[in-house]
Amino acid sequence: MTRQERAEGIMKILDKLYPDTHIPLDHIDPYTLLVAVLLSAQCTDKRVNLVTPALFELASDPFVMSKIPAEEIQDIIRPCGLSKAKSNAISNLSKILVEKFDGEVPASFTELEKLPGVGHKTASVVMAQAFGIPAFPVDTHIHRLAYRWKLSTGKNVVKTEQDLKSAFPRERWNDLHLKIIYFGREYCPARGHDPTVCPVCSIYGRKTLF
Repeated sequence: MTRQERAEGIMKILDKLYPDTHIPLDHIDPYTLLVAVLLSAQCTDKRVNLVTPALFELASDPFVMSKIPAEEIQDIIRPCGLSKAKSNAISNLSKILVEKFDGEVPASFTELEKLPGVGHKTASVVMAQAFGIPAFPVDTHIHRLAYRWKLSTGKNVVKTEQDLKSAFPRERWNDLHLKIIYFGREYCPARGHDPTVCPVCSIYGRKTLF
């Protein structure tokens, strides 16, 4: 079976299980999505969604957020972990958005990745989900599943992103990224996984998992 045939089969399974998908991080616009994705680093989406209501009540746009002391932001986001680094990043990127982009989040990978605390994965999520620009954000979970499903060699997330982009149609990247996330949580966890009953691994998976 070729990788393309495997990808097409996996896509059919994902589409059947998850006909409609939405990003699991609560947000109201590109700015609040950017902040939520930044907070989700090494933190669950569920916990981020518990924290952001208080943060966005305090400030839901970069104009207000840029005037909030980083220490005050840190007090709110502390449950998300890495609170000092994240609060500084939120404060500083808000100032940059105000000073350089008139308070708007730029629809540009290059400009997004220049912002404090924003890496390629975060930029990819914002580009895909806020602006509808095709991207395939790869976190450790998608990296793991791509290897399990023989869609990538698993060498690194950069190679995995390249492999997934070549395996799936460009117009499907944005929604497939979300479908894989949901599938991984429900059917294909990192630990305690039984590949014999997994809808994908039982058909397309490797014998050796990680």
